Amino acid sequence: MTGHQLESVSETAYEKFIRIRRHLHQYPELSNEEFETTKSIRRWLEEGDIRVLDYPLATGVIAEVGGLREGPVIALRADIDALPIQEETGLAFASTIPGKMHACGHDFHTAALLGTAYALKARESELQGTIRLIFQPAEEKAKGAKQIIDSGALEGVQAIFGMHNKPDLPVGTIGIKSGPLMAAADGFVVEIDGKGSHAAVPEAGLDPIVTAAHVITALQSIVSRNVSALESAVISVTQLHSGTAWNVIPDKAVLEGTIRTFDDQVRLQVLERFSQVVEGVSTGLGTRAGVRWIEGPPPVHNDETLAELGREAAGATGLQAVVPVPSPAGEDFAVYQRSIPGLFVFMGTAGTQEWHHPAFTLDEAAIPVSIRFFTVLAERVLKHLHSSGGELS
Repeated sequence: MTGHQLESVSETAYEKFIRIRRHLHQYPELSNEEFETTKSIRRWLEEGDIRVLDYPLATGVIAEVGGLREGPVIALRADIDALPIQEETGLAFASTIPGKMHACGHDFHTAALLGTAYALKARESELQGTIRLIFQPAEEKAKGAKQIIDSGALEGVQAIFGMHNKPDLPVGTIGIKSGPLMAAADGFVVEIDGKGSHAAVPEAGLDPIVTAAHVITALQSIVSRNVSALESAVISVTQLHSGTAWNVIPDKAVLEGTIRTFDDQVRLQVLERFSQVVEGVSTGLGTRAGVRWIEGPPPVHNDETLAELGREAAGATGLQAVVPVPSPAGEDFAVYQRSIPGLFVFMGTAGTQEWHHPAFTLDEAAIPVSIRFFTVLAERVLKHLHSSGGELS
């Protein structure tokens, strides 16, 4: 099927999904607070006569298209939550909620999936299987994918697909690659316990700030001396809190930050070495330290066959497929990929700023582009799975 055959969603109808995107942008809701967003998505789906399924979710929506002909079940996923950021775009449809903004484009993802749902609904009698539509909450907290899985909404699904807008790619370009695309994103909190004293008599205490300084320096050796030059990892200490007075050595110092890796083995190696370094340096300086991990999503790792089907769908819809540079940002779509094969792509949106910036914007011309791509991709994957007896390879 070519892009010219997608008349089920006309150019005039695309305007509906641009309006939807703008509505969502004006009324952003944070992770697990997406109650009005959920109501709106349900209403828009029902307006399109699309089946909304009943799953035990406080926020988020699961729907389905197809199922009139026997066949496999696949899923398309969009995230729906916003960020605690004060918007600075100056758009006519800027956020009306102080301190909250769709600064990562989840409003775009949601509008595009709704448009895809409408397009697939118009072709429902021809679908060789079922397409489950997942409007997922709480991606920014890396909690939503697990909530969807725990609800049972992934049961019976054989493959899952999603996207993230990419501001540095032009509209009409799509980033598709097999293997690692986005990083595991783990957080850490290190508490160093020393012994306070007067700053003029440091020998009477155990200075946790000095220990913290040595720990921060030593942590940087992990990537340079423990991770192969053929692999990659990032360790960033982003917060250091200690002390309340200029002439007092405090009892405690607290470090916080993040670790990013693209490979499971490298991830385990870095986390283990991190704990060893913190404990060793702290003990050597007479203090005590503990590490508390904030487990984030694993790496996004795309299935090779699905990536090839994605490239074919891109070609069929006139998109230029490129091999993207992997992003060290995290994405909880990876949690789905631990259960079933998946493909996550970067959709070019020609933005002016990167993700999570208060002046983040995107080109809405990417909405019809995304609808065409995912409509063709879904049909091609269903046909592939149907003809191969449910096997990807």
